[in-house]
Amino acid sequence: MFRKPRKAVFPVAGLGTRFLPATKAVPKEMLTVVDKPVIQYAVEEAAEAGIEHFVFVTGRGKGAIEDHFDLAYELEATLKARGKTAEIELLKPSRPAAGAASFVRQQEPLGLGHAVWCARDIVGDEPFLLALPDMLVHGARGCFTQMMEVYEHHGGNVIAVEEVPHEHVSRYGVVALNEKFDDRTHSITGMVEKPKREDAPSNLIISGRYILQPEIFAKLEIQEPGAGGEIQLTDAMIALIEDQDFFAYRFDGTTYDCGDKIGFLSANLALALDRPDIAPKFLPLAKSLLQQ
Repeated sequence: MFRKPRKAVFPVAGLGTRFLPATKAVPKEMLTVVDKPVIQYAVEEAAEAGIEHFVFVTGRGKGAIEDHFDLAYELEATLKARGKTAEIELLKPSRPAAGAASFVRQQEPLGLGHAVWCARDIVGDEPFLLALPDMLVHGARGCFTQMMEVYEHHGGNVIAVEEVPHEHVSRYGVVALNEKFDDRTHSITGMVEKPKREDAPSNLIISGRYILQPEIFAKLEIQEPGAGGEIQLTDAMIALIEDQDFFAYRFDGTTYDCGDKIGFLSANLALALDRPDIAPKFLPLAKSLLQQ
């Protein structure tokens, strides 16, 4: 039996410059897709997979995230007094159990790898989930739930991947595949960050969901700055792959990059059209706008 991950890490210290001026005072992770902040989708996905503790790596100006995942006493008391039980139920997924959420500061923007390393003392010597909240994964089953099934069978480290056109591989981290276990699972021999099309080992890209072993922290501890002068998680994983197994899992679902305006708008459209309480009224409106 492999040790089951109990904790999930959410790096939420980014400045959100691609969404200025909206993110001048509002954390980008608190921008809403339909009626929930982007970060809540990632937290609910991890909770669905059995995660018990949620670790947020934050920065200055991110207090709204901590408030969102806390008890809003005045709001809930007012709703209760007015008999609004349905609205109270809507708030429950945004309120982890007491002591089940931790917040740690990343004082400097030194990269994703550094943000993950900042969570080391809270995670401890345990495997953990890592979610990039900007990447909203939508499907019939949560991406982490699917990945946990792979982990329970193979152990090691599991990375969610998806196919992109070969001409787009230079925008992403790309995995090199080895043994195929089934139609969706391969072992990984290496990773390349933003390769040229002709140098890419595949067209499967890393898509923002990971199950990692705690030994990644030791690699991050000594990792030299890479692309952009930042501590890159991919570089640390490349070092760890020499010692541990890595598996690529091509998940069932669609990813929307909510750190990008087009991805964010696409997520709102797709999730609104998937909501039975919204779609019947929204679809005719969307069609009429497209016909103008």
